[in-house]
Amino acid sequence: MKAILLVAGYATRLYPLTINTPKALLPVNGKAIADYIVDQIETIDDIDEIYVITNHKFVEQFEKWAEEHNSSKPISIIDDKTESEETRRGAIGDILYTIKEKNIDDDVMIIAGDNLFTYNLAEYYRFFKQKNSDCVCVKVFNNKEMLKQFGVALLDNDSKVIDVEEKPENPKSNNVVYATYIYKRETVPLFEKYIEEGNKPDAPGNFVVWLYNKKNVYAYEFKEECYDIGTPESYKMVCDIFEKK
Repeated sequence: MKAILLVAGYATRLYPLTINTPKALLPVNGKAIADYIVDQIETIDDIDEIYVITNHKFVEQFEKWAEEHNSSKPISIIDDKTESEETRRGAIGDILYTIKEKNIDDDVMIIAGDNLFTYNLAEYYRFFKQKNSDCVCVKVFNNKEMLKQFGVALLDNDSKVIDVEEKPENPKSNNVVYATYIYKRETVPLFEKYIEEGNKPDAPGNFVVWLYNKKNVYAYEFKEECYDIGTPESYKMVCDIFEKK
């Protein structure tokens, strides 16, 4: 299995913090956000390489970070050749770019580099092995207004996704989908098909909306936390939480 860490965004909502520093390298209690994510990836023995896709503006900072991280698994930094918010490829565009650049023919775990989570990635992987199908991870939220800001999945009694919408005005369930995905080897070529059909290349959840009608997709429910760091206020909140821990 390969892991893809998506860190090619420009995080303009976090300015001025991210004008010269990528969001995934912002420190939280003395560690970069990316360090927390890679530490979790390293708990999965079957992952044999980590691909970190970033933009041209920040590629040198990630190369330096990779050298210093001292990971137990090889980390490759990929430059998606974009230099601004206007020219960015979008998350799905970056996934496809990585697949082609590295000729990936394997199961993949794809993680957004701006989510700092406390759930056990190895438990999620065991769920994937048990279901032997593409998987997303979800958490139950009961705040309807908050649900409108996320992808929301409707599940059957076996945790199979039977409906999913991105930022629905009227959510059909309270299962929020977070940007950590596991896809089987045979699903990987479908990213190119998705783009060729003219679908949106930005939010990675859009691929799930397209996929679940074509293949079985299951949802792993976690009870722990996953923090979406999008503003200076949310970043400060997460820093305060982790410092108390």
